Amino acid sequence: MNNLSKNYINGQWVNWTGDTIDVHESGTGEVIAKVPASGREEMEQAIAAADAAFATWSESTLEQRIKVLEQLHAGLKERAGEIAETVCREVGMPIKLATGIQAGLPATITKTYLNLLPDFPFSEQSGNSEVQYAPVGVVGCITPWNYPLHQVILKVVPAIAAGCTVVLKPSEIAPQSAYILAEILDGTDLPKGVFNLVCGEGHTVGDTLIKHPDVNMVSFTGSTRTGNLIAHAAADDFKRIALEMGGKSASVILPDADLAAAVKGTVNNCLLNSGQTCTALTRMLVPAEQHDEACELAAAAVAKMTPGNPLEESTRLGPLASAQQRDKVIDYIKLGIEEGHTLVAGGPEAPEGCDRGYFVKATVFGNVKPDSRLAQEEIFGPVLCVIPYSDEAEAIRIANGTQYGLSGAVWSADADKAKQVASKLRTGQVFVNGGAFNPMAPFGGFGHSGIGREFGKWGLEEFLEVRSLQL
Repeated sequence: MNNLSKNYINGQWVNWTGDTIDVHESGTGEVIAKVPASGREEMEQAIAAADAAFATWSESTLEQRIKVLEQLHAGLKERAGEIAETVCREVGMPIKLATGIQAGLPATITKTYLNLLPDFPFSEQSGNSEVQYAPVGVVGCITPWNYPLHQVILKVVPAIAAGCTVVLKPSEIAPQSAYILAEILDGTDLPKGVFNLVCGEGHTVGDTLIKHPDVNMVSFTGSTRTGNLIAHAAADDFKRIALEMGGKSASVILPDADLAAAVKGTVNNCLLNSGQTCTALTRMLVPAEQHDEACELAAAAVAKMTPGNPLEESTRLGPLASAQQRDKVIDYIKLGIEEGHTLVAGGPEAPEGCDRGYFVKATVFGNVKPDSRLAQEEIFGPVLCVIPYSDEAEAIRIANGTQYGLSGAVWSADADKAKQVASKLRTGQVFVNGGAFNPMAPFGGFGHSGIGREFGKWGLEEFLEVRSLQL
């Protein structure tokens, strides 16, 4: 990539000569790239370009939009290896997983919209009215570092498919895959100004983006704290918002479940991307009489997940994405010890042989109190809380007993019973007995986990306004 020192505005790579932001390799701590610490002026230029392009792109044909997405899909497939290695080095997801997830999902999501678009009803009849679905306008996209390209694609693809124009502010911690996306889009038939990328920090370019009067909608994925700030800022201008934020998801293991399979599934989910996943099953709820056995099984499972170089094919647990995140997670592990929970596995010390980079041991706490900070606050690292419960009603109460509601899981030998309990969880998705992730199903949260939905037709509808013609 030769464009990391630039922004992509109005179909051109624009040189940047000001301050830069260091991008670090998670496995070593070394600086591997520098990107612009852009200012308000650059963001305003990008917004102006998107605003000017909207009039034409909003009137583009479905065939035009599909052709661009087909070109994008081909580009994502062609550069998949480069994307996987780039995200692996920035974020720390082991290369084998990064190939399938960090590089594979963006292409998969793009393909789902190619399949969905031809039959999507952009207009329909209701009585004597023609109901039309019109693009919302200029969309500001602010994305996180944990799944840096996947989260960008979830916004940019349906926004463009809806006829919107986009200004993207990627995470400055893991920005390089967004530059790959800009390079791919630059080679498509997408008109200038429809997609723009400005790199910088939240308090400058991000603040400009969410408060600018020519931005009609803000789509954000990240922390609940930042989402709160965006919601307040958007309210002043009545902007549309889509917010996908934090989680503290519960895995409810019912007494009749296959305990070994349920614990293994929960641990694998919790430790995916070293716990840097908003949907991670970080609270494992088990019957009190099975608590100790569940802890033993969890300890055995994490023992197999020793941290290592994420670029090696055999590595299953990589580092965290930044020194700041590593230190935050270690502080939470120390807090768990201070709060008196049982340290079953792991701990705050650096893993053996991982003196460089941002590594943290996979850690399990037992006998965690449901109202403790460890069980209530999102840690965003490889830390699992095992919480005993007395009966089903208490399990549901504990599962619903946080401010979050993004994901969850239920395990039972009785599929109908599992579905019955799952339907009582106040959360946007529930994995029933390890059900597979579905990229066509709606994704989003209850409560402090978010507003709006992504994926499938629900993701496209987020970027559409509804207009009725009374005939």
